[in-house]
Formats: sequence, structure tokens, C-alpha cells
Amino acid sequence: MQEQYSPEMIEAQVQRQWEEADCFRAREDAAGEPFYCLSMFPYPSGKLHMGHVRNYTIGDVIARFQRMQGRSVLQPMGWDAFGLPAENAAMQNHVPPAAWTRQNIEQMRTQLKRLGFAYDWSREFATCDADYYRWEQWLFVRLLKKGLVYRKKATVNWDPVDQTVLANEQVIEGRGWRSGAVVERREMPQWFLRITDYADELLEALDDLDGWPDQVRTMQRNWIGRSEGVELEFAVDGGEALAVYTTRPDTLFGVSYMALAPEHPRVQALAEQDAELAAFVADCAQGGVAEADLATMEKKGRALGFTARHPLTGEDVPVWVANFVLMEYGTGAVMAVPAHDERDHEFATKYGLPIRQVIAPADGATVDVQQAAFTDAGVLVNSGDFDGQASEAAKAAIAEHLEQAGLGRRRRNYRLRDWGISRQRYWGCPIPVIHCEACGAVPVPEADLPVRLPEDVIPDGAGSPLARMPEFFETPCPECGKPARRETDTFDTFFESSWYFARYACADNGTAMLDARADHWLPVDQYVGGIEHAVLHLLYARFFHKLLRDEGLLASDEPFTRLLTQGMVIAPTFYRERSDGGKDWINPADVELERAEDGSVKAARHREDGAPVVVGGMEKMSKSKNNGVDPQALIERFGADTARLFTMFAAPPDLSLEWSDSGVEGAHRFIKRLWRAVHEHVGGESPGALDTDALDDAGRELRRKLHDTIAKVTDDIGRRQTFNTAVAANMELLNDLGKFPQDAAGAAAVRQEALEGIVRMLAPIIPHVTETLWRTLGHDELVAATQWPQVDEAARQAAQETLAVQVNGKRRAEIAVPSGADKDAIETVARNDENVQRHIEGQDVIKVIVVPGRLVNFVVKPQ
Repeated sequence: MQEQYSPEMIEAQVQRQWEEADCFRAREDAAGEPFYCLSMFPYPSGKLHMGHVRNYTIGDVIARFQRMQGRSVLQPMGWDAFGLPAENAAMQNHVPPAAWTRQNIEQMRTQLKRLGFAYDWSREFATCDADYYRWEQWLFVRLLKKGLVYRKKATVNWDPVDQTVLANEQVIEGRGWRSGAVVERREMPQWFLRITDYADELLEALDDLDGWPDQVRTMQRNWIGRSEGVELEFAVDGGEALAVYTTRPDTLFGVSYMALAPEHPRVQALAEQDAELAAFVADCAQGGVAEADLATMEKKGRALGFTARHPLTGEDVPVWVANFVLMEYGTGAVMAVPAHDERDHEFATKYGLPIRQVIAPADGATVDVQQAAFTDAGVLVNSGDFDGQASEAAKAAIAEHLEQAGLGRRRRNYRLRDWGISRQRYWGCPIPVIHCEACGAVPVPEADLPVRLPEDVIPDGAGSPLARMPEFFETPCPECGKPARRETDTFDTFFESSWYFARYACADNGTAMLDARADHWLPVDQYVGGIEHAVLHLLYARFFHKLLRDEGLLASDEPFTRLLTQGMVIAPTFYRERSDGGKDWINPADVELERAEDGSVKAARHREDGAPVVVGGMEKMSKSKNNGVDPQALIERFGADTARLFTMFAAPPDLSLEWSDSGVEGAHRFIKRLWRAVHEHVGGESPGALDTDALDDAGRELRRKLHDTIAKVTDDIGRRQTFNTAVAANMELLNDLGKFPQDAAGAAAVRQEALEGIVRMLAPIIPHVTETLWRTLGHDELVAATQWPQVDEAARQAAQETLAVQVNGKRRAEIAVPSGADKDAIETVARNDENVQRHIEGQDVIKVIVVPGRLVNFVVKPQ
């Protein structure tokens, strides 16, 4: 064993040992209960960032720990390879997205292997592989035949620069998330999956996901947004009635106007005859369709020149078109109650429309609805026969009245909308449909799958190249044989990431989407990923899992049993302001800090020119803020184990990790201390066999500490998943080992046991160095293949612990008691102490407080 720790000399060697032993390959016939550990697979951008390192280290620690617990572990890795970023990069570099993507995969695979992650690489795939996406095409065809897929025109977010539809989450303040272009509303034919058919099951099954964070379950409940309400109609003279849905029928008497979406058929018909209205509708098309955008945008509208009849009062209510109403939500028409809805109030105030209070606070307080909407439940006023009823009772009473009068009906509604799965871009999975003038939309026959995406294409930004490639879209109709046109839209990339976890189980199957191995491994026992995927990815994956179940491909109901959402990696930001008001962001490595005595920053200067820079806040590492740390540089300087240890120790996994150069250096120092401790130990006397009966107090105390630590770390990693406290416990144990007397009875054997325990407990976190130290400690097998250390309860009980003894809060003695002694035994030892007896003799002891492991306090009645 070399004296100094040198990661560059051991890490590659250890990785070769793992590879030669093939010890991370998952086998369905292996002994041990199966355990499927999965981290969300990456988009192959070409370079790992620290967020990747943290995410995949967490998953790897869990997988390695479970393997040492005797479980048969599957931990795979692959690539979420389709998507718009590859198209943009391909345009910038003048290369096909396929070539750019596969080159990035090669680079990132090398980086992941450098970090020593225990992946079964035999199951690797990229979602751009035809062998993968052919099966989602196959499933799509089956769902289309079952009626779970349909095509209709829909109002979408259109990015005029990237020439594609954007999801609501990709629209930031009305602009495309990548191009920055002002997003337009467009009505386009889109393919949809009927996720709403599963809305109730998706919602109710959340109650059984005990292994998920409450925050994530709440976010999904809110996204599904089930509500109970009433659908009713406002009659229009000479035209079709306007249907609305409301969850607040108790506010019905407060309706003072109606608002229609710009895309509403009635508005579109009027716009054909009214140029000013047509211009307004065109203006509304500039902007996204996300609810968040609609809530914050300036409210605009126009009176349409006709009225609708209130179903209860018979009053004529003016009808407007408003930019905050979406055709895709509800019926495209809303009944506006400005006194009790903030959005309606803002619009009514701007256009001078009536604001009529119909709900008063239940406590009798007075509110001025002309100044602000009162949105709470309360008691009805100005509501005819329903005056005086509480809101909840009135909701039921008014709903009953509307149903009996034939004016409305109770209805359950959802915020969730069917999933629009088509995208007008090239680098994605082709949708397997052929459009025929005679036969309509015809699914591609299963025998003709996959529909392969041509890979030798360089996009030019002018829409999807597929729509300009006759060699791709010209094809005969499968039903009538006449010339037809292949669909040129591709799937939303969420389509690929919604079932990849199942394909890992049988990635080599060329004849079926899934086989029996999927049920062997699924559901995933532990899923790890960012909180940013809490809604869409996880919801779509749950939905897809249920589709696969209903197709007879899976037996389980949910894909992920336990979910860990790791926090962001954050780092300081620094910048200089430009003359145009912008900011030039400076990497923290290029900044020199001057600190005050308390550690706060007094000044910051650029290392090159010494000029001051502005100190920003701690923010998520990103290219845009230039505050990222290159994992490759970190590994080359300190080694992969230091990177892994720092990310596990610096913060609990679900909280943000604040980057710290000193923290990285501290992690490296600890590894060197551990290395040195083993080196010194093996250079001394042979440990021989451990004779626990021959140990003195020091030996018994160290063994107690060791086995208490094993119990704690086992719980920290296995149940609590607080990896930082597991590391801290081992650091403390190593400190105690450093103080252990060299001349204690059986010292070498006790040190051997303690070092073996530390090495095995840290093996999931710093696997390269522990693999080397395990061999140094005299073992032939890989530590990755060894059993997790077992707790010796006798060692924990046999040792003694010291407690303070107080009388009325004043320290009077110290006592030694067996570890784990009960309160009665502790009190007896304390009472028998000579000094304690002197302070309580003849006194009235009214209470004895025993805190095991800490103190005993005798409370004596004052004389």
C-alpha cells in the first residue's frame, strides 16, 4: 500500500476490477430480493454538471447500499435523446442532430464511468434508437384503435422562431423558453392522449404513494385539479345558448357580464364582419396559453354587442370577448362575478362594468367589493330566496334548484386536460399515422413499424424538415393503396421518458415492448430526480404505466414506490454591469474575495485585472449565470470519491447544496485521513482474532461506538436517506479511533474491526478508495460484493456510558452505567453515589428526572 492517497492511481484500476468482475450486471435469477434503483436519465448535452453528479451519486449510494444488504439490484442508465435542444445545437454546428447527440452520449458515458457509478451498462439505450421508439409507435397504434388517441384542432403556444408548439411550462413571461420569441396562440391540428380518462385513478392513487414527498403529491393533486361544480346555460336570443361551468354557484346572483375566449366560435363568426374585432382577436394571439401568464397579463376586452339571459334572474347580461379566457379550458365562456373573483374584478374595474356583492363575511365584517374582490366563502346576500345561507349550503341548494328547473346540472370537472403529444419539429419519434383523402387518418400497420426517422438531416429552423421531404412523407395508404401523406409531426419527448423505466427491464427484447422481466423488477423501488419534474414527467409516467397495465404488459398499478427529489446545487454569482444595462457574469473561480472577521464578504475583485465585481446571490448553477463548476476539473484535481463525498456530506439530499471550495477540500482531507489510518494500522502489529472477553474499558467503548455507528448509518441510508449524517457519524468514529490507546488490550484487533466497519459503511459513498482499503485490510473479495456490517447488540449493551447527576439543577456527581440501562437502574446508581447522598439525605425528593445517555436530576423540595 502506498503511503499517500493518490486517486489518479487507484480509481481507474478499481473500475477495471469492477468491470472484469461484471459485478453490477443485474440478473433475474440472482439470489436476493430484487431492488430496482433508478435516477432520472439525462439529456445528452455533452457535459455533466454538478446537478448530474449529485443526482446520480444519490442513486448510486442507495443502489450500492441495497446490494450490500443482500438485494439483487438493477441500476441502469440511458439517454433521453430526442428534443429541440439537439435541433438548435445542430443548426449552430451544421451537423445532423443524430451525430451531435451520439457524440455527446459517448462523452457523457465516459464521464459517468469516471465517477464510478455502479450501472448495468448492458441495458443502456438512447430514446433516439429505432429499437426503442418502435415500441412506443406500436403502443400508439393500439391506443389509437382503442379510441384513447384522437386528433383535433387546439389552441397552442406557437414559437415563431423555433417553429414548434411549446408546452405551457416552456413559455416564460410570454416568450419561448429557448428562442425568446413572443409566443403566439395558434389553432392547429394536434394529436391527444386521453389522460383525462384516468384522472380519477391518477388522483386517488396518490393517497397510497406513502414513499413520495407530500409536496410532490400535493403538486399533482393541484395539477389534476378535480372540482365539483355546476354546468349551466345563459340563453341568447336568436342564437345558441352559452354554456359555462362554475365551482361557485353560490355567487351566481353576482354575475354582471360574460366573457368569451377570442377563439370561441361566436367571436370568430362576429370577427368576420367586424375588422376592429378581428384585429383584437389577432392581438390576443400574441401570448401564451399558460394560466400563470393569463393571471398576470393586462386584461383586455371588447363588448360584442349582444346579451345573454341570466338563468335565475332573467336579467340581460352583456357579453364580452376577453384575452384572459381560453377556449381549451371549460367551454370557452365564463360567467364573470367581479365582486368575488380577482380577475373578473380587474376587468370590470377597467371597463366600468357593475360589481355586485352577493357574499358577505360570515363573521359580519364589512367589505368594500368596489375596491377589491372578496373571494372567501361566507353568507349569501342579494341572492333572492337564498339570502342568509352559508356558501357551502347555498352551493348545494342552487345546484339542486338549477337541476330541477332544467337549467343546469352538477358536474365534476378537472384542471387536467388531455395530453397534446404532437410537436412540429424534426428530432423526435415519428407519429405512425398516414393521412389519406379517402380513408382519413390510418395507423401504420404493425408489420411496417418502426417508422424510422431519417438521421442524415440538418435542420435549418424553417419548420420541420420532414414536411419538406417527399421521400419521407409520400407513401401509399395502407387501406386503399392510393397516394397518401405520412404524418410529419413527432411525439412530445415526454412520450419517451414516460416508459423508459420499464424498457430497462428487458432492453434486449427485439420482439416485444415488454416481457415478464418487467414485472420481476417493477415497480421501481427507489426513483431519484429533481423537483422540477414533480408534475409533468411523473404524472405522464404514472399515466403511461396504467396504459401498459391495461394493455396486459404490466401487473403493477404505479411505476415508482419511493421517490427522492434532490435539491439544487447552488453557487455564488458575480457580475459587472454593462453600459446597456445588461450583466456580464463572472465565474466564481475568477473572483478573489476579501472577507471580514465574521466571514462575510467585504470586497470582490477579478483575479486578472483587480477591478471590483458585484456580488450577486447564491443561485442554481447554470451557464447563464456562469457560476457552474466543471465536474471533470474537480475529478482531475481531487478524484471522483471527493466529488461524491462532498455532494453527499454538504447538505441533506432534498435541500439545496451550497457549493464550497473549502467543503471540497475538507472532504478530500477526510479521505486522506482514512487512508493514513489504514496505512498506519497495517504497518503495525498483526491484529489477530478479536477476543471480546479480553478487552479493557477502552476497547469495549470503541466497539460500542462502532456498533452504535453501524446502527445509525444503516438507518440514515436505508430509511431516513440522510446521507450527510451517515458521513458525519463515520467522521466521528474515525476521530474516536484516532484517540484509541495503542496499548489497550487487543488494540490491533479492535482497530481492525473499526476500520473494516468504516470502510464498508463508506463503500457506497466513496467506492474507489474503500475498495482499495478493503484489500489492504486483508480481504480478497471486492467490498462492493461484501455484506453490510452487522450490529453486535452485545457490544452496544456491554459498554458503559457516563451521566451527569444534578440536585436541583446543580451538578453534584458523574456516574457510569451500562449502556441501555433503564431509568430505574440509572436512578439507583445515582442515589447510591456518595456525594449525591450527601445533598439529598433527609430531603424531600419530589421528582427524579432521568434522561438516558445524558443526566439525572433530583428535584428537592426547598426547606
